[in-house]
Amino acid sequence: MNRRPWALGAVAGLVFVFLYAPIAWLAIVSFNDSRSLSRITGLSTRWYVELFHDSRVLESLGLTLRLAATSAVVSTVIGTLAAFGLRRAFPGRGLWTVLLSLPLVVPEVVLGVALLGFCVKLAGIPLGFGALLAAHVAFSLSFVVVVVRSRVAGMDHRLEEAAADLGASPWVAFRTVTLPLVAPAVVAGAAFAFLLSFDDVVTSSYLTGVGSTTLPVFIYAQASKRGVSPEIVALSTLMVAVSAALLIAGVLVASRRARASTFVESIRDQ
Repeated sequence: MNRRPWALGAVAGLVFVFLYAPIAWLAIVSFNDSRSLSRITGLSTRWYVELFHDSRVLESLGLTLRLAATSAVVSTVIGTLAAFGLRRAFPGRGLWTVLLSLPLVVPEVVLGVALLGFCVKLAGIPLGFGALLAAHVAFSLSFVVVVVRSRVAGMDHRLEEAAADLGASPWVAFRTVTLPLVAPAVVAGAAFAFLLSFDDVVTSSYLTGVGSTTLPVFIYAQASKRGVSPEIVALSTLMVAVSAALLIAGVLVASRRARASTFVESIRDQ
């Protein structure tokens, strides 16, 4: 590679083409005037207009957003508390750690069947939003615990002790010292929980009830019955565009904060 630097660039270019060429073609086809996904006959916004007038898609999208937001909030709160609880040594901590990590390795089909039996047969939760929420919290919780716990493990505990020595109560020390230190991990865990809930198909398909079909399940059902329709292509393009916009915004905010931190440190050094 040192003798042929162009080879590394060529390999990287092929990888990017392999990853993003289907997405680029999807975006182009979404503006196709006909229903064909392989031949462009003209450019039009017809399918976007029909998409925004499709009540089934809008209802599924609204349900998915509410479910993902609620699941993210519940999973983040419980997962953050669990991460702080696992910070201290106590009998059985290893067992609890293993149990919290099981949803990361259990196949989604097995998890969906298990949650279906638990919610419907044991807990008496009817199929619908309640069962979906319980299931999404169950498999999102592990990701939040892993992310937040990694941040908590690397935190300097002397800062909390210094706050206590200065007279801060446990709640004040947590609110002013501990929480700001772990806030990036908490936000990352919440983002993981939201995205996992938003795009889940397998587990949600077991717990979907009448009038509570999530958007990924709706898209999968439509694609399996009628094939990929232009409306679904337009919806997928919009989802990719929103995801890319959020990613770019996050990178810009992170880079701006990094520059501000560097500027402050340079002033302090002077």
